[in-house]
Amino acid sequence: MRRIILFVMTNLAVIALLTIIVKLFGIDTYTYRNGGINFQGLLILSAIVGFSGSLISLAISKWVAKWQTGAHVIDKPSNPTEAWLVDTVRRQAEASGIRMPEVAIYDAPEMNAFATGPTRNNALVAVSTGLLQQMSRDEVEAVLAHEVSHVANGDMVTMTLIQGVVNTFVIFLARVIGAVIDRAISGNREGGNGIAYFAIVLILQFVLGIFASMIVMAFSRWREYRADAGGARLAGRDKMIGALARLQQNHGENTLPQAVQAFGISGGGMRKLFSSHPPLEERIAALRNAA
Repeated sequence: MRRIILFVMTNLAVIALLTIIVKLFGIDTYTYRNGGINFQGLLILSAIVGFSGSLISLAISKWVAKWQTGAHVIDKPSNPTEAWLVDTVRRQAEASGIRMPEVAIYDAPEMNAFATGPTRNNALVAVSTGLLQQMSRDEVEAVLAHEVSHVANGDMVTMTLIQGVVNTFVIFLARVIGAVIDRAISGNREGGNGIAYFAIVLILQFVLGIFASMIVMAFSRWREYRADAGGARLAGRDKMIGALARLQQNHGENTLPQAVQAFGISGGGMRKLFSSHPPLEERIAALRNAA
């Protein structure tokens, strides 16, 4: 639950910071005219603010992931394991029709992996040392196939766009509802000019942002089933099922940073509406029931 709260709070903090910047520079004055709301101007402003944070995060996603995990990119394999990892990802990338991603290893005790990057042809696939130590090569191959499928499906870009759209409507609705509440409380016909209005908007952005996160997480869970299916095509269904079954034994804390947790192989939890991953047993059942 702590990871979910941090994920939601991080996104809401970015929106709040941008909202404050907009207020300080007086940019939001363009969203009002003749004592009423300029809905077109407000929607444009909301889209600019809503997409800015998510697009910047996408652009620097590889750098952030390497920095936060301490991942070591394999430029030249120094041992048979690294050589096998690079060769496996290269083969899967070619089969998926994408450019070879960077391959990295990061130090963490749990079995996990992630993929990130701004585009399908500029991506990073990383695995934990715990995964390499505790999984067989068939299982690791399936995990790599799952992550390569995330890249081939363009999931990083899609998640960014969905988050941007959701942020846009959170900002837009918060300001519209905030103006109505401000007018009702203060009797100000114009609304949108006082400190009270600004405080109401920040509170509404927080509340609406929590509910909006459910939409993003719902897509994330659906995307995991698709990546599992892609992993099964690349590595074999039995290998993919075996890897997920092995992950069920991974009871340690997920140490992946917030920026890449949604793109890991492992995840899920009791708070399903805010979970980026479906339960492992449901993912295994979906693969077994697939034609």
